[in-house]
Amino acid sequence: MIRAILPAAVAAVILLAGCKREDDASATETAEAVVTVGKENIAVATVAELRSGPPISGTLEPEQAATVRAEVAGAVQRTYAEPGDRVKRGKLLAQLDDGAVRDEHLSAKSSVRSAETALGLARRNAERSQRLSEAGAIPDRDLENATWDVTNAEGTLADARARLTGAEERLEDTRVRAPFDGMISDRPVDAGDVVQVGTPIISVVDPARLRLEAAVPAEQIGRLHRGTDVEFTVNGMDRRIVGKIDRINPVVDSATRQVRIYVSIPNLDQMLVAGLFAEGRVATDTKRAVAVPVGSLDSRGNTPKLHLLKGGRVTESEVRLGVRDEAAELVEIIAGAAAGDTVLLGSAQGVTPGTRVRVLQEEAGQ
Repeated sequence: MIRAILPAAVAAVILLAGCKREDDASATETAEAVVTVGKENIAVATVAELRSGPPISGTLEPEQAATVRAEVAGAVQRTYAEPGDRVKRGKLLAQLDDGAVRDEHLSAKSSVRSAETALGLARRNAERSQRLSEAGAIPDRDLENATWDVTNAEGTLADARARLTGAEERLEDTRVRAPFDGMISDRPVDAGDVVQVGTPIISVVDPARLRLEAAVPAEQIGRLHRGTDVEFTVNGMDRRIVGKIDRINPVVDSATRQVRIYVSIPNLDQMLVAGLFAEGRVATDTKRAVAVPVGSLDSRGNTPKLHLLKGGRVTESEVRLGVRDEAAELVEIIAGAAAGDTVLLGSAQGVTPGTRVRVLQEEAGQ
């Protein structure tokens, strides 16, 4: 009896072992690898407004800037502003030594008073001579001399007043004032420095409006108009800035065959500063189309591709491209993808096609 049971038991063990191997193989086939990617590695193709046009680059400059220079020679007695200070038009920024000019001003005022007194006396003498001449008490020559004295006195007074006006202007020139509302950008002198006529004293800029001067090919002149939007970015700021063409140079540069444009840029929040390098383009053409981020393109082959996420798996799709919006970093997809498709970005583009992918969701409360 025992001999009959042993073969049956061995067979049962073999059968169970075979079933286990089949189950393990099935489990291996079922346990398919899943790659997890973050939300920063995906984007969705959307219908967007794309703008294109000739590229431009240049340095931001203030639309209004002035370097106030010394109108008179002398020592700087005191300064009243530092670089970065906001100033109002007419604010006193520096005071030059006015000793010699003040003496000149006092002398000119004295000369005016003397000339006014002399003119008054000459006029009274002329009036008396007129009455005496009418009465026949003096000869006509005396009346003429009295009238001539009035004319000379009037000339002397006019000359004295002119010299007083000049002295007042020179006295005011010793006071350096802000020419407009703005900010101090430079002050190359300090109290005690001796300056000559024409020496830079202080520089003022208006940061509320900046200007970008750039050049575009002459072939694009027909697409440029005053008021056309210009979109660009600057170093250190991760946002798109929009200005408008304010002026177009009427002469093409004979050497470069380019025409210069002048772009006005509002800067009311004063986040931009002069001297920043800007890159962008004139938005001469606008189009609404299906678009994806430029960074989602795989250009390693002869034909650009997109890595799409469909049904939880990665697929590759060759695409045909259209308008490229450099400022927005978007590119039009004419064929190969549709609005709503999910595309992979960055390191996720290296996932092998056919691989199952799971998008990592943000945890609640983050």
